[in-house]
Amino acid sequence: MRKPPENRAPSRRDFLRSMAAGSAVVAGVPQILSASQRASAERLRSRRRLSWNDQIQVAVIGAGGMGMIDVGTALRIPGVQLVAACDVYDGRLTSARDEYGEQVFTSRDYREILARDDVDAVILATPDHWHQRISIDALRAGKAVYCEKPMVHRIEQGMDLVRAQQETGITFQVGSQGMSSLGNEKARELFQEGAIGQLNYAEGFWARNSPSGAWQYAIPEDASEETVDWDRFLGDAPQRSFDPLRIFRWRNYRDYGTGVSGDLFVHLFSSLHFIVSSTGTETHPPFNLSLRVNFVDGTSGSTFLRLVGSEGAMDVTWTEVILRKNKASDPMDAFAQAKTDELDAALAERKQMLPPVESRWVAEDGVRNDAPVREDAVFGLRAAAPALACNDSYFEERIVRWDPGRMELVE
Repeated sequence: MRKPPENRAPSRRDFLRSMAAGSAVVAGVPQILSASQRASAERLRSRRRLSWNDQIQVAVIGAGGMGMIDVGTALRIPGVQLVAACDVYDGRLTSARDEYGEQVFTSRDYREILARDDVDAVILATPDHWHQRISIDALRAGKAVYCEKPMVHRIEQGMDLVRAQQETGITFQVGSQGMSSLGNEKARELFQEGAIGQLNYAEGFWARNSPSGAWQYAIPEDASEETVDWDRFLGDAPQRSFDPLRIFRWRNYRDYGTGVSGDLFVHLFSSLHFIVSSTGTETHPPFNLSLRVNFVDGTSGSTFLRLVGSEGAMDVTWTEVILRKNKASDPMDAFAQAKTDELDAALAERKQMLPPVESRWVAEDGVRNDAPVREDAVFGLRAAAPALACNDSYFEERIVRWDPGRMELVE
Protein backbone atom coordinates (compact mmCIF):
# COMPACT_ATOMS: atom_id res chain seq x y z
CA MET A 1 0.00 0.00 0.00
CA ARG A 2 1.71 3.16 -1.19
CA LYS A 3 1.24 6.68 0.05
CA PRO A 4 -1.15 8.48 -2.35
CA PRO A 5 0.39 11.29 -4.44
CA GLU A 6 -0.11 14.68 -2.84
CA ASN A 7 -1.76 16.13 -5.96
CA ARG A 8 -4.51 13.50 -6.09
CA ALA A 9 -7.87 13.98 -4.42
CA PRO A 10 -8.60 11.40 -1.72
CA SER A 11 -10.51 8.41 -3.07
CA ARG A 12 -13.02 6.13 -1.39
CA ARG A 13 -10.12 3.72 -0.86
CA ASP A 14 -8.14 6.43 0.95
CA PHE A 15 -11.15 7.11 3.15
CA LEU A 16 -11.56 3.45 3.98
CA ARG A 17 -7.85 3.08 4.64
CA SER A 18 -7.96 5.98 7.10
CA MET A 19 -11.05 4.68 8.84
CA ALA A 20 -9.75 1.12 9.02
CA ALA A 21 -6.46 2.21 10.52
CA GLY A 22 -8.18 4.45 13.03
CA SER A 23 -11.31 2.55 13.96
CA ALA A 24 -9.85 0.20 16.57
CA VAL A 25 -8.91 3.08 18.85
CA VAL A 26 -12.47 3.16 20.08
CA ALA A 27 -12.59 -0.48 21.17
CA GLY A 28 -14.68 -0.49 24.31
CA VAL A 29 -16.13 2.97 23.45
CA PRO A 30 -19.29 3.50 21.31
CA GLN A 31 -18.34 4.04 17.66
CA ILE A 32 -19.45 7.55 16.68
CA LEU A 33 -18.97 8.96 13.17
CA SER A 34 -19.20 12.49 11.82
CA ALA A 35 -22.01 13.41 9.44
CA SER A 36 -19.73 13.25 6.40
CA GLN A 37 -18.35 9.87 7.46
CA ARG A 38 -21.86 8.50 7.99
CA ALA A 39 -22.87 9.74 4.55
CA SER A 40 -19.88 8.02 2.95
CA ALA A 41 -20.64 4.84 4.87
CA GLU A 42 -24.27 4.90 3.73
CA ARG A 43 -23.21 5.32 0.10
CA LEU A 44 -20.99 2.27 0.45
CA ARG A 45 -23.76 0.23 2.04
CA SER A 46 -26.10 1.10 -0.80
CA ARG A 47 -23.79 -0.43 -3.38
CA ARG A 48 -24.57 -4.00 -4.30
CA ARG A 49 -20.97 -5.00 -4.80
CA LEU A 50 -17.60 -3.61 -3.73
CA SER A 51 -14.67 -3.97 -6.07
CA TRP A 52 -11.28 -5.04 -4.69
CA ASN A 53 -10.11 -1.39 -4.80
CA ASP A 54 -12.96 -0.38 -2.50
CA GLN A 55 -11.93 -2.76 0.26
CA ILE A 56 -9.30 -2.57 2.94
CA GLN A 57 -7.77 -5.96 3.68
CA VAL A 58 -6.86 -6.14 7.36
CA ALA A 59 -4.74 -8.64 9.28
CA VAL A 60 -4.46 -9.02 13.04
CA ILE A 61 -1.13 -9.88 14.65
CA GLY A 62 -1.86 -10.97 18.19
CA ALA A 63 -5.35 -12.49 18.04
CA GLY A 64 -6.09 -12.50 21.76
CA GLY A 65 -8.74 -10.60 23.67
CA MET A 66 -7.79 -7.02 22.76
CA GLY A 67 -6.74 -7.91 19.25
CA MET A 68 -10.07 -9.49 18.37
CA ILE A 69 -12.00 -6.64 19.99
CA ASP A 70 -10.04 -4.30 17.73
CA VAL A 71 -10.89 -6.49 14.74
CA GLY A 72 -14.59 -6.40 15.58
CA THR A 73 -14.49 -2.61 15.78
CA ALA A 74 -12.58 -2.23 12.52
CA LEU A 75 -15.03 -4.49 10.68
CA ARG A 76 -17.87 -2.15 11.60
CA ILE A 77 -16.50 0.16 8.90
CA PRO A 78 -18.00 -0.75 5.51
CA GLY A 79 -15.44 -2.11 3.08
CA VAL A 80 -13.08 -3.55 5.70
CA GLN A 81 -12.34 -7.27 5.54
CA LEU A 82 -10.24 -9.55 7.76
CA VAL A 83 -7.98 -11.65 5.54
CA ALA A 84 -5.30 -12.94 7.92
CA ALA A 85 -4.56 -13.62 11.57
CA CYS A 86 -1.33 -14.37 13.42
CA ASP A 87 -0.80 -15.71 16.92
CA VAL A 88 1.63 -18.04 18.67
CA TYR A 89 -1.27 -20.00 20.24
CA ASP A 90 -3.11 -22.31 17.85
CA GLY A 91 -6.40 -21.99 19.71
CA ARG A 92 -6.69 -18.32 18.80
CA LEU A 93 -6.06 -19.04 15.13
CA THR A 94 -8.80 -21.66 15.18
CA SER A 95 -11.16 -19.17 16.84
CA ALA A 96 -10.40 -16.54 14.19
CA ARG A 97 -11.32 -18.95 11.39
CA ASP A 98 -14.43 -20.09 13.24
CA GLU A 99 -15.56 -16.50 13.68
CA TYR A 100 -14.64 -15.02 10.30
CA GLY A 101 -14.41 -17.98 7.93
CA GLU A 102 -12.00 -20.65 6.77
CA GLN A 103 -10.74 -18.30 4.04
CA VAL A 104 -8.85 -16.30 6.71
CA PHE A 105 -5.15 -17.09 6.36
CA THR A 106 -3.51 -17.97 9.68
CA SER A 107 0.09 -18.30 10.78
CA ARG A 108 2.27 -18.35 13.87
CA ASP A 109 4.86 -16.22 12.03
CA TYR A 110 4.00 -12.54 11.57
CA ARG A 111 6.46 -12.27 8.69
CA GLU A 112 4.20 -14.47 6.58
CA ILE A 113 1.41 -11.95 7.18
CA LEU A 114 3.55 -8.98 6.14
CA ALA A 115 4.67 -10.78 2.98
CA ARG A 116 1.11 -11.08 1.67
CA ASP A 117 0.06 -8.70 -1.12
CA ASP A 118 -3.58 -8.79 -0.03
CA VAL A 119 -2.88 -7.21 3.39
CA ASP A 120 -3.23 -3.41 3.45
CA ALA A 121 -3.18 -2.77 7.19
CA VAL A 122 -2.34 -4.69 10.35
CA ILE A 123 -3.80 -4.50 13.82
CA LEU A 124 -0.92 -5.14 16.21
CA ALA A 125 -2.05 -6.44 19.60
CA THR A 126 0.89 -8.56 20.72
CA PRO A 127 2.59 -8.38 24.12
CA ASP A 128 4.44 -5.08 24.50
CA HIS A 129 7.91 -6.47 23.88
CA TRP A 130 7.02 -7.16 20.23
CA HIS A 131 5.44 -3.75 19.43
CA GLN A 132 8.47 -1.91 18.09
CA ARG A 133 9.95 -4.68 15.96
CA ILE A 134 6.71 -5.72 14.26
CA SER A 135 5.61 -2.10 13.75
CA ILE A 136 8.84 -1.21 11.98
CA ASP A 137 8.76 -4.39 9.88
CA ALA A 138 5.14 -3.69 8.90
CA LEU A 139 5.86 -0.08 7.90
CA ARG A 140 8.87 -1.20 5.86
CA ALA A 141 6.59 -3.74 4.18
CA GLY A 142 4.17 -0.96 3.19
CA LYS A 143 1.42 -1.89 5.64
CA ALA A 144 -0.56 0.67 7.60
CA VAL A 145 -0.32 -0.10 11.32
CA TYR A 146 -2.66 0.22 14.27
CA CYS A 147 -0.52 -0.60 17.32
CA GLU A 148 -1.94 -1.11 20.78
CA LYS A 149 -0.49 1.08 23.50
CA PRO A 150 2.13 1.48 24.79
CA MET A 151 3.92 2.08 21.52
CA VAL A 152 7.18 0.58 22.75
CA HIS A 153 8.42 -1.69 25.53
CA ARG A 154 11.41 0.51 26.40
CA ILE A 155 11.92 4.24 25.94
CA GLU A 156 15.08 3.84 23.87
CA GLN A 157 13.10 1.91 21.21
CA GLY A 158 10.91 4.88 20.40
CA MET A 159 12.94 6.99 18.00
CA ASP A 160 13.65 4.12 15.61
CA LEU A 161 9.90 3.66 15.21
CA VAL A 162 9.32 7.40 14.80
CA ARG A 163 11.93 7.45 12.01
CA ALA A 164 10.37 4.42 10.33
CA GLN A 165 7.01 6.16 10.12
CA GLN A 166 8.53 9.41 8.89
CA GLU A 167 10.69 7.70 6.29
CA THR A 168 7.97 5.44 4.89
CA GLY A 169 5.09 7.92 5.07
CA ILE A 170 2.80 5.01 5.92
CA THR A 171 -0.15 5.47 8.29
CA PHE A 172 0.73 4.52 11.85
CA GLN A 173 -1.60 4.92 14.81
CA VAL A 174 -1.17 4.08 18.48
CA GLY A 175 -4.28 2.81 20.22
CA SER A 176 -5.21 4.81 23.30
CA GLN A 177 -8.95 4.78 23.88
CA GLY A 178 -9.04 8.32 25.24
CA MET A 179 -7.95 9.69 21.88
CA SER A 180 -11.48 9.05 20.58
CA SER A 181 -13.19 10.23 23.76
CA LEU A 182 -15.89 12.85 23.35
CA GLY A 183 -15.25 13.85 26.96
CA ASN A 184 -11.62 14.59 26.12
CA GLU A 185 -12.61 16.56 23.05
CA LYS A 186 -14.99 18.77 25.05
CA ALA A 187 -12.40 19.21 27.79
CA ARG A 188 -9.84 20.28 25.16
CA GLU A 189 -12.28 22.83 23.77
CA LEU A 190 -13.02 24.26 27.22
CA PHE A 191 -9.35 24.36 28.17
CA GLN A 192 -8.43 26.23 24.99
CA GLU A 193 -11.20 28.74 25.74
CA GLY A 194 -9.61 29.41 29.12
CA ALA A 195 -12.48 27.91 31.10
CA ILE A 196 -10.26 26.98 34.06
CA GLY A 197 -7.56 29.62 33.60
CA GLN A 198 -3.96 28.57 34.04
CA LEU A 199 -3.53 24.86 34.74
CA ASN A 200 -1.99 24.36 38.18
CA TYR A 201 -2.64 20.71 38.99
CA ALA A 202 -3.89 17.54 37.30
CA GLU A 203 -4.66 14.12 38.68
CA GLY A 204 -5.74 10.87 37.13
CA PHE A 205 -6.78 7.53 38.52
CA TRP A 206 -7.65 4.20 37.01
CA ALA A 207 -8.38 1.29 39.32
CA ARG A 208 -9.32 -2.33 38.69
CA ASN A 209 -11.16 -4.65 41.06
CA SER A 210 -11.74 -7.87 39.11
CA PRO A 211 -9.47 -10.83 38.25
CA SER A 212 -9.42 -10.01 34.54
CA GLY A 213 -8.94 -6.32 35.26
CA ALA A 214 -5.91 -7.28 37.35
CA TRP A 215 -4.57 -9.42 34.48
CA GLN A 216 -5.41 -12.79 36.01
CA TYR A 217 -6.70 -14.15 32.72
CA ALA A 218 -7.94 -17.71 32.20
CA ILE A 219 -5.36 -20.25 31.02
CA PRO A 220 -6.55 -22.41 28.08
CA GLU A 221 -6.86 -26.06 29.04
CA ASP A 222 -4.92 -27.19 25.96
CA ALA A 223 -2.00 -24.81 26.50
CA SER A 224 1.18 -26.80 25.90
CA GLU A 225 4.43 -26.70 23.99
CA GLU A 226 2.56 -28.36 21.10
CA THR A 227 -0.17 -25.71 20.85
CA VAL A 228 2.06 -22.73 21.69
CA ASP A 229 5.11 -21.50 19.79
CA TRP A 230 7.01 -20.65 22.96
CA ASP A 231 10.27 -19.55 21.34
CA ARG A 232 8.45 -17.20 19.00
CA PHE A 233 6.57 -15.69 21.94
CA LEU A 234 9.82 -15.05 23.80
CA GLY A 235 11.53 -13.36 20.86
CA ASP A 236 14.34 -11.22 22.28
CA ALA A 237 13.15 -11.69 25.87
CA PRO A 238 15.26 -13.82 28.25
CA GLN A 239 15.11 -17.52 27.47
CA ARG A 240 13.01 -19.57 29.89
CA SER A 241 11.29 -22.94 30.01
CA PHE A 242 7.69 -23.08 28.87
CA ASP A 243 5.35 -21.45 31.37
CA PRO A 244 1.70 -20.87 30.38
CA LEU A 245 1.36 -18.15 33.02
CA ARG A 246 3.96 -16.05 31.25
CA ILE A 247 2.28 -16.15 27.88
CA PHE A 248 -1.39 -15.92 28.88
CA ARG A 249 -0.79 -13.50 31.76
CA TRP A 250 2.13 -11.70 30.18
CA ARG A 251 1.17 -8.28 31.55
CA ASN A 252 2.34 -9.46 34.98
CA TYR A 253 5.97 -9.78 33.80
CA ARG A 254 8.43 -7.03 32.95
CA ASP A 255 10.05 -9.22 30.28
CA TYR A 256 6.96 -8.80 28.10
CA GLY A 257 4.74 -6.10 29.61
CA THR A 258 5.05 -2.63 31.07
CA GLY A 259 3.02 -2.88 34.28
CA VAL A 260 0.38 -0.46 35.45
CA SER A 261 2.41 2.45 34.10
CA GLY A 262 2.63 1.24 30.52
CA ASP A 263 -0.81 -0.35 30.50
CA LEU A 264 -2.86 2.28 32.35
CA PHE A 265 -0.87 5.45 33.05
CA VAL A 266 -0.27 5.74 29.31
CA HIS A 267 -4.03 6.28 28.81
CA LEU A 268 -3.95 9.15 31.27
CA PHE A 269 -0.85 10.69 29.71
CA SER A 270 -2.42 10.45 26.23
CA SER A 271 -5.63 12.12 27.36
CA LEU A 272 -3.80 14.85 29.26
CA HIS A 273 -1.47 15.60 26.35
CA PHE A 274 -4.46 15.85 24.03
CA ILE A 275 -6.54 18.09 26.29
CA VAL A 276 -3.78 20.61 27.02
CA SER A 277 -2.27 20.39 23.50
CA SER A 278 1.11 19.33 24.84
CA THR A 279 3.39 18.82 21.85
CA GLY A 280 6.66 18.39 23.67
CA THR A 281 7.45 22.09 23.61
CA GLU A 282 6.62 24.69 26.24
CA THR A 283 3.01 25.47 25.34
CA HIS A 284 1.94 26.11 28.93
CA PRO A 285 3.50 26.84 32.33
CA PRO A 286 4.57 23.86 34.48
CA PHE A 287 1.95 22.15 36.65
CA ASN A 288 1.85 19.33 39.17
CA LEU A 289 0.57 15.90 38.12
CA SER A 290 -0.51 12.95 40.26
CA LEU A 291 -1.49 9.54 38.83
CA ARG A 292 -2.57 6.43 40.72
CA VAL A 293 -3.69 2.90 39.91
CA ASN A 294 -4.51 -0.09 42.06
CA PHE A 295 -5.95 -3.56 41.63
CA VAL A 296 -7.83 -3.66 44.93
CA ASP A 297 -10.75 -1.25 44.91
CA GLY A 298 -12.55 1.22 42.69
CA THR A 299 -12.26 4.98 42.54
CA SER A 300 -15.54 5.99 44.16
CA GLY A 301 -16.85 7.11 40.79
CA SER A 302 -15.96 7.03 37.13
CA THR A 303 -13.80 10.16 36.92
CA PHE A 304 -10.38 9.33 35.59
CA LEU A 305 -8.90 12.78 34.95
CA ARG A 306 -9.24 16.07 36.83
CA LEU A 307 -7.68 19.39 35.82
CA VAL A 308 -7.51 22.22 38.36
CA GLY A 309 -6.77 25.75 37.21
CA SER A 310 -6.64 29.27 38.54
CA GLU A 311 -10.28 29.94 37.63
CA GLY A 312 -11.94 26.55 37.94
CA ALA A 313 -11.66 22.79 37.56
CA MET A 314 -12.81 20.04 35.18
CA ASP A 315 -13.65 16.40 35.87
CA VAL A 316 -13.32 14.42 32.64
CA THR A 317 -14.62 10.95 31.76
CA TRP A 318 -15.06 9.18 28.40
CA THR A 319 -18.40 10.84 27.71
CA GLU A 320 -18.82 13.62 30.24
CA VAL A 321 -17.17 16.82 31.43
CA ILE A 322 -18.10 18.68 34.61
CA LEU A 323 -16.78 22.24 34.80
CA ARG A 324 -16.73 23.99 38.16
CA LYS A 325 -15.96 27.70 38.10
CA ASN A 326 -14.60 29.51 41.15
CA LYS A 327 -17.06 32.04 42.55
CA ALA A 328 -15.53 35.47 42.75
CA SER A 329 -16.60 39.10 42.79
CA ASP A 330 -14.79 42.23 41.79
CA PRO A 331 -13.41 43.81 44.99
CA MET A 332 -14.26 47.20 43.46
CA ASP A 333 -17.94 46.26 43.22
CA ALA A 334 -19.38 48.24 46.16
CA PHE A 335 -22.79 46.59 45.97
CA ALA A 336 -21.34 43.07 46.00
CA GLN A 337 -19.08 43.99 48.88
CA ALA A 338 -22.02 45.36 50.85
CA LYS A 339 -24.00 42.16 50.31
CA THR A 340 -20.98 40.14 51.39
CA ASP A 341 -20.74 42.16 54.60
CA GLU A 342 -24.44 41.54 55.30
CA LEU A 343 -24.01 37.81 54.75
CA ASP A 344 -20.93 37.70 56.98
CA ALA A 345 -22.88 39.37 59.77
CA ALA A 346 -25.85 37.02 59.39
CA LEU A 347 -23.64 33.94 59.43
CA ALA A 348 -21.20 35.11 62.08
CA GLU A 349 -22.00 32.15 64.31
CA ARG A 350 -21.94 29.50 61.56
CA LYS A 351 -20.09 29.88 58.26
CA GLN A 352 -21.32 27.94 55.23
CA MET A 353 -19.36 26.78 52.18
CA LEU A 354 -20.92 27.91 48.94
CA PRO A 355 -20.69 25.53 45.97
CA PRO A 356 -18.86 26.65 42.85
CA VAL A 357 -20.73 27.34 39.66
CA GLU A 358 -21.09 23.98 37.86
CA SER A 359 -21.72 23.10 34.22
CA ARG A 360 -22.05 19.60 32.80
CA TRP A 361 -21.67 18.30 29.25
CA VAL A 362 -22.73 14.77 28.29
CA ALA A 363 -22.09 13.18 24.89
CA GLU A 364 -25.11 12.23 22.83
CA ASP A 365 -25.48 8.55 22.05
CA GLY A 366 -24.47 7.73 18.50
CA VAL A 367 -23.42 11.25 17.52
CA ARG A 368 -19.99 12.65 16.83
CA ASN A 369 -19.19 16.07 15.40
CA ASP A 370 -15.45 15.86 14.76
CA ALA A 371 -13.16 13.54 12.83
CA PRO A 372 -11.46 10.70 14.70
CA VAL A 373 -8.41 11.71 16.70
CA ARG A 374 -5.08 10.23 15.58
CA GLU A 375 -2.07 9.30 17.71
CA ASP A 376 0.98 8.95 15.49
CA ALA A 377 4.43 7.70 16.45
CA VAL A 378 5.61 11.05 17.81
CA PHE A 379 2.52 11.44 19.99
CA GLY A 380 2.73 7.77 20.93
CA LEU A 381 6.30 8.09 22.16
CA ARG A 382 5.53 11.23 24.15
CA ALA A 383 2.68 9.39 25.84
CA ALA A 384 4.58 6.14 26.44
CA ALA A 385 7.93 7.54 27.57
CA PRO A 386 6.81 9.23 30.81
CA ALA A 387 4.80 6.12 31.70
CA LEU A 388 7.76 3.83 31.08
CA ALA A 389 10.02 6.22 32.98
CA CYS A 390 7.89 5.51 36.05
CA ASN A 391 8.94 1.86 35.83
CA ASP A 392 12.59 2.68 35.29
CA SER A 393 12.64 5.07 38.22
CA TYR A 394 10.93 2.62 40.56
CA PHE A 395 12.87 -0.53 39.72
CA GLU A 396 16.25 1.15 39.31
CA GLU A 397 15.71 3.44 42.34
CA ARG A 398 16.82 6.57 40.56
CA ILE A 399 15.48 9.77 39.05
CA VAL A 400 14.74 9.47 35.32
CA ARG A 401 14.70 12.65 33.26
CA TRP A 402 12.87 12.76 29.95
CA ASP A 403 13.14 15.60 27.40
CA PRO A 404 9.78 15.66 25.54
CA GLY A 405 11.01 18.19 23.00
CA ARG A 406 13.98 16.18 21.80
CA MET A 407 12.23 12.95 22.77
CA GLU A 408 15.19 11.46 24.55
CA LEU A 409 16.38 10.53 28.00
CA VAL A 410 18.57 13.09 29.72
CA GLU A 411 21.66 11.64 31.36
